Amino acid sequence: MIDKETTKQKLLKNEITESDMVGNELIVKPINFPELGLPAGPYSHAVIHGNTLYTSGMTAFGTQAQEGSISEQTKEVFRQIDFMAKALDSSLSKLIKMTIFVTDLSDMQALRQTLSDIYQTHLPASSLIKIEALFSADLKVEVEAILAI
Repeated sequence: MIDKETTKQKLLKNEITESDMVGNELIVKPINFPELGLPAGPYSHAVIHGNTLYTSGMTAFGTQAQEGSISEQTKEVFRQIDFMAKALDSSLSKLIKMTIFVTDLSDMQALRQTLSDIYQTHLPASSLIKIEALFSADLKVEVEAILAI
């Protein structure tokens, strides 16, 4: 399990040093979460800049939801995003912007209901993009998130 206090201190607030700066600007800090498995390519699960977390595109790849419905896959993706947020003492209520890629627009009603259940009263900015396919034929949805931490 990630030590939340240590992660938060090292990456954000109390331990920003000159090595965290380039000129007068904070550097970008890549971060991986071993509990989510290794990224499938040359990238990080997320990047922190200042008090903002930018996630890579998250999918249900390698999980029990991989062959499931768009709703099941979306729930898994948000479980991953929620895990990252909580590891950094944040939450889904601090979502700023979502970019959601889907392979089938006929699944929109199920996707919207699932998102409504996840967001509840906090509605982040969002873009929805229809794409031909994701990197695995089983995948129906990929989500990038930006959230305050």
